[in-house]
Amino acid sequence: MQTQGIKKIVLAYSGGLDTSAIIPWLKENYGGCEVVAFVADIGQDRSDLEGVEKKALQSGASECHVVDLREEFIRDYVYPVLQTGALYEGTYLLGTSMARPIIAKAQVELALKVGADALCHGATGKGNDQVRFETTYTALAPQLKVVAPWREWNLRSREALLDYLKERNIPTTASLEKIYSRDENAWHISTEGGVLESPWNAPNKDCWVWTVDPQEAPDTPEQVTISVEKGLVVAVNGEALSPFGCLEKLNVIGAKHGIGRIDIVENRLVGIKSRGCYETPGGTIMVNALRAVEQLVLDRDSFKWREQLGLEMSYVVYDGRWFAPLRKSLQAAAASLAEEVNGEVVLQLYKGQVTAIQKKSPNSLYSEEFATFGEDEVYDHRHAGGFIRLFSLSSRIRALNEKK
Repeated sequence: MQTQGIKKIVLAYSGGLDTSAIIPWLKENYGGCEVVAFVADIGQDRSDLEGVEKKALQSGASECHVVDLREEFIRDYVYPVLQTGALYEGTYLLGTSMARPIIAKAQVELALKVGADALCHGATGKGNDQVRFETTYTALAPQLKVVAPWREWNLRSREALLDYLKERNIPTTASLEKIYSRDENAWHISTEGGVLESPWNAPNKDCWVWTVDPQEAPDTPEQVTISVEKGLVVAVNGEALSPFGCLEKLNVIGAKHGIGRIDIVENRLVGIKSRGCYETPGGTIMVNALRAVEQLVLDRDSFKWREQLGLEMSYVVYDGRWFAPLRKSLQAAAASLAEEVNGEVVLQLYKGQVTAIQKKSPNSLYSEEFATFGEDEVYDHRHAGGFIRLFSLSSRIRALNEKK
């Protein structure tokens, strides 16, 4: 444990059990250092923020800073990733992954402002978040020391953490009854642990927080109209809104119809497989709207390239390489492709499903004249013969060679 020279630490603080215990632990184990609590408001439940400053101070923090990052999070982190079409391992919309770099960046900014010499996070040594936090710290402020209590202390269970706080008369609302680990922001909520630790256990109702069970969703479909400009959602049902505003509105609509539930086993960066239930109602609607406009606008090679960008971006974001040159390059390429991804989509929401039923774009490459199965005046079927002969020329030559 390197405690020398650390006088002030800025902690990424949530008000939960882990970070409540971290504050007194830092003061005891780092020579009575000053601990400044940093709380990122990225759209989590408002009740999580109620009294969070008081809670931090009661735990021993000298200050507590709550910073509203909601608009910046959706505008500058979520929307650029949406442009690339990134889905980690084909399904995960990267809700936690996208949030960590903006939290860590704001934490670094506060540390530099208050003259801290160290940063601290509450991520465990088993997960991805430790990598995401610390790669951001390194990219933005390599001179600051990093403290990761879960890699240092001997507190290994929820019971131990509760006992630790009780011994020091530090109040907490946490209890042994909390069996799930949850992460929530404006984009999604994830649920891990409890019954989900066995992949043979089906999720129960407690594993879902935001969304209605699709089987209990309304029996009448609902239609929602999405306006897209340059690969970004700009309006919902004709109402122009900020990125966060669009997401807020779509979260409410989508949750009502059970949209955006996934139950997956994913490969963590550290090599452990983990199982979780993720809910991303508004985001799932957005993704379907963007893909619908892309289908009209992007030619075959452009669409293939966008899919390749999305695949690469999913690993870059998941692995915490947000401030790496590769992420900037991928984002620039996706933004270039999205220049003409403009249009309007009508989506039907029904019992967990999102279906694009109408779509239009001023830049559409779809032509009824060419695509029709009826009689047309624009396409000469005889031209296809020459195309096929050239397209299959290498196969023809190979077959002729085999007959020699």
